[in-house]
Formats: sequence, structure tokens, C-alpha cells
Amino acid sequence: MLIQPGELLAKIDSPADLKKLDQSQLVQFSQELRQFIIDNVSIYGGHFGANLGVVELTTALHYVFNTPEDQLVWDVGHQAYGHKIITGRKDIFHTNRVYNGLSGFPKRKESEYDAFGVGHSSTSISAALGMAMASNIKGEKHRQHIAIIGDGAMTGGIAFEGMNHAGASDANMIIILNDNCMSIDPNVGALKEYLTDITTSHTYNKMRDDVWKLLGKVSGFGKSAQEVVGKLENSIKSFLLKQSNLFESLNLRYFGPVDGHDVNHLVHVLNDLKDIPGPKVLHCVTTKGKGFAPAEKDQTKWHAPGKFDKITGEIQKKPDLTPQAPKYQDVFGHTLVELAEKNDKIVGVTPAMPSGSSLNIMMKEMPDRAFDVGIAEQHAVTFSAGLATQGMIPFCNIYSTFMQRGYDQVIHDVCIQDLAVNFCLDRAGFAGADGPTHHGNYDIAFMRCIPNMIVAAPMNESELRNLLFTSQLPREGKAFTIRYPRGKGVMPEWRTPMEAIEIGTGRQVKEGEDLAILTIGHIGNFALEAAGKLDKEGVSTAVYDMRFVKPLDEKLLHHIFKNHKKVITVEDGCLMGGFGSAILEFMAENDYSAKVKRLGIPDRIVEHGEQYELHAECQFDADGIFQNALQMIETSLSTKL
Repeated sequence: MLIQPGELLAKIDSPADLKKLDQSQLVQFSQELRQFIIDNVSIYGGHFGANLGVVELTTALHYVFNTPEDQLVWDVGHQAYGHKIITGRKDIFHTNRVYNGLSGFPKRKESEYDAFGVGHSSTSISAALGMAMASNIKGEKHRQHIAIIGDGAMTGGIAFEGMNHAGASDANMIIILNDNCMSIDPNVGALKEYLTDITTSHTYNKMRDDVWKLLGKVSGFGKSAQEVVGKLENSIKSFLLKQSNLFESLNLRYFGPVDGHDVNHLVHVLNDLKDIPGPKVLHCVTTKGKGFAPAEKDQTKWHAPGKFDKITGEIQKKPDLTPQAPKYQDVFGHTLVELAEKNDKIVGVTPAMPSGSSLNIMMKEMPDRAFDVGIAEQHAVTFSAGLATQGMIPFCNIYSTFMQRGYDQVIHDVCIQDLAVNFCLDRAGFAGADGPTHHGNYDIAFMRCIPNMIVAAPMNESELRNLLFTSQLPREGKAFTIRYPRGKGVMPEWRTPMEAIEIGTGRQVKEGEDLAILTIGHIGNFALEAAGKLDKEGVSTAVYDMRFVKPLDEKLLHHIFKNHKKVITVEDGCLMGGFGSAILEFMAENDYSAKVKRLGIPDRIVEHGEQYELHAECQFDADGIFQNALQMIETSLSTKL
């Protein structure tokens, strides 16, 4: 069902069309844009609250600036739906986050208006600064460069690195701080308190307003009056609000806070800022979920709610006609609490994803032993290392895709020092509709190559519990990585008794003679399904759940290669340097000869889609495994003939 846009929005297919509107029409246009987003997301799903919060800001930016000549960089990109709709993608917006459809994030290949591809937080300032400096080099100083960053993303260290460099430059750029006190979960840390102080300082804001009203009454003094008031304002800031020095001490001119939902005032302010040279910060205060009451009330729940009834606000859920398996993240969250109740050395750490990782369960039960450190993966890893030096047992839960950001710390601060930090990598493998910026494709390869590292993956909920139990037992210094996918497992009755697993041991889960399938993690369930179909075709198939990529179960592998000449490896990770590569290395080092087919994620960027669609595309769903196995058997038979 295609959503019909409102009267004004229907006429807008580009920012040039938007500029044809009278400024007095921008309030109505913003209302129509917000409703179009509500209508679409309620039917098709997607990110919600963040997009509603920047409707007026998005409208004002495209109304004032000459995009794409002037370049907008949206941090993270959760909030860029309005931007996409205004920039010519309105009629195909229903394909957003759908397989072969629009990306849910800004993407350079998708539109010239998407100046920089995003998905991970805190990159916008550095990217926009690079663009601005390139414009300087090319003599294009007329171009504007605008980074739109949320207060949550501002907690990422790279944002401060970018500001530090920008303040030492003459870059023609504006940093728009979209301050709604939220990322996905409520923001934490000193920066949150600092921004709150700015926005709630009645004395500062009243005095600031009075100063500028006075300026408006001054005539005949020209530039000198502006200079006097500018100096006076700086004195007011220093005297009444010491915190305001944060941005200005970095040599970034600070303006605000302003109401991020007053579109006409935003147009006025942005037009003024265009004429002020150098790097600047505009502080906009917005409400995540603005204009949809349930989303304003529960901002975490409505970050990406899925399909919902736009009238009642009821989020649609499939009826549970049969007992449902839990999400892996919830198994982690509940199991960690079980373990922590018996082991007072256990602590939990996550970088701004307590609800996404289910560490919020421990944060509620044991608030003094569970830490949300903000969008700061590097800090999360080194903070965990510090805990480990004091005999604590940290469980550092990071999405696989975000673990990439803390890789140096894993090597430098954890593994070189032989520290027993446990890394629980959620969303390993394909992340689904979030696409390539969020796929957890590389962790097997980049973790298994580090000395003093154990790498494992559970095939089901019971195995996850056993791995978590094993990882909190005393061991000699090695870090321990446990990876598991987004979504549900396979065991409705998942609260099984926990038992230790000998590190580096796999298991045979099905016997067979003609073919061996070696798997790691949840996709072992696909292999079992494929093996059942192969048996019906007369192909006796063995299935091995290796459990550990590092160390490999060499005893089991010797058994496999002594008894099988046809082997398929299956992983929901990259083929380059992954699980299959580890098996080939073992085979070569031990002089085994066998025909091996590796199934996994190929050496290319795989776009967005439902997980099952991407598994099928890469041929490691149950049918893909089945077809590859048949082809291997048929090729072997034809060779013999």
C-alpha cells in the first residue's frame, strides 16, 4: 500500500521544490512530512523516534542551504528519513530497509544528496571537516558543510577528536548538536549533565535573550555594536555558565540553545550562521518522537518499534500460537544475572546498548555491577581491562559491528596483557535490514588471529548458557569471545542446567558416512535441516558443531579427515580468514587430502534485507547447504565415472 503525501509534500521531489514554498508554509509542510513518516513506518517498520525529532530541522536545512552543493552529513543516520523523502525518494520510500530497496541509512551510492555514508555513530564532524578542508584546497570556500550529530553520538571519542581539529582550522562548517537527551537508550555521563546545565540555566538564557533584544534596538552603531555585544555575551557565558567553555575552549563559536521544532526560527538562525566564517556549533533542543505521543513518552521502545497501529499506538506482534524460543540477547541477559548472583566478581559492561544487548536486566537487578559507558567502544574495552587487572570478571557486551571500533584496545590493552576479559558479541553475522554498516561479518576472522584469545559460538540457547558459565571460571589470562546472532534461538525451554565445556572441544550432532558438514554457531541448525534432506536423497551426512574456532578441536578434526573425503564448512561470517579458512589451515598443516567447500559470507559488501534473504543469497541457509552438498556428491560421482 502506497502512502499518499499531504498537499504540499506531494509537490516536493527535491530541495529546489521545497525552496519554492513561502516560508509561512513550512509549518504545514513539516506537519505533512512528519505524518508521512508516521504513516510509512507504521506499515513498513523502521527507525521512528529519531526521525520524528528532526522534521523541522531537516526542513530548515534543505530550505536554507543549497544541497547537494552544500553538504549535509547525518551522524548515524537513524534520523535521515525526512532527508531522503525531500531529496527525491518519496515515491519509493516504501522500499526503505527492504531487500533490494532503499537503505535505512544515508548512502553515497544511493543519492548525490547523501554526502557521506553512515551507520556507526560519531563520524559526522570528522567527515564534514574533511569535506570543508577539501573545499578550501579547491578554492570552493563558498560551500557550506553541516554535520548533524545527536547528544548521544557526541559521547563517542572521535566526535571530540573532530571538534579539536575543527577548532584549529578555518573550515567553513556548522556542527548542529541535536540534543534530545537520548541515543537508543537514555544518555549517560558527564556530557549529558553538561548539556542539561546549558539548556536549563534560566539565568543564562534569559540574560542572553535580553542582550540580543537590546542589540535589535541599537541602530547607527553597525559592526561596533555587534562586537560589543559579542564580547558581552562571552563575558556572560564565562561568568554565569562555566560549562559553556567546553565548545568555545576548542575555538568553536557556540550558538544556542534554540528550539529545534520552531522551523521558522531555525530558518532565520541558519541563514545568519551561513554568513559567519569558521567552525561553529548550533545547539538545537528537540524531542525524540515529537508529534506521536507514545513515542515521546517511551523513547527507547519507539526507537525502532516495527509495525504499529498509528491510531492506537499498539505495536503489532505476531500471535504466539506455540511456545517461542527466546532471543539470544535475552538468554545472555538472564544468564549473566544467574551467574552474577553466585559470583560476586562478575560485572557487565556495554557501550550505550543496555536494552539492545539485554544488559539492562543486570543493570536493574545489580546497578552497582553493570555499566553503560556511552557510545565509547574503545573505552568499554579498556575499562573492562582495568576491571580485569583487579580480579573482576568483566563481560563486555558489544555488537559485533561495533567491536570493530575497539579492536586496537582488544589487542593492546587486553590480549598483550593476558587479561581474562569476556567479549560477548551480539548481532554476529547478518544484522538484517540495518545492512552492511551493521552486519557482524568479520569478528571470527579478526578475533581468531589475536594471541591469547579464545573464540567460540553457541549452536543454541543451552550452549550459550554453557559457554557463559565456562567463561567465568578461572583460566590462565586468555580473553574469551562468544559470538551469537540477532534474533531467536531454537529452544522454547531454554533454562537448562549450566555445565562447563572443555575449551577447544566440539561435538558430533549427527552421524553420517558420505559427507561431513562442519559448522560454527547458530547456523548449525541450518546444517541439521539440510542433512535431514540429504539423508532422504540417499546421502548419509554427518554434522559437527565445532563450537570453538580457536582453539580448534584438533582431535575431532583428525577423526573427521580420517573418515571423510568430502567436507563442507558453514559459517555466518566472512570466508576470508574465517572458520572455513581455519579448517583449511589445519588440513594443510596435517597433510590431509579432501574436497572442501566453504560456505559463508563472500568477499563483497552484502546489502540489507531480512536475515533469511541474505542467508539464501550467500547460500548458507538450509536449502543452500543442501544444494551445495548435492553438487559436491554429483561432481564426485561424475569424476569417478
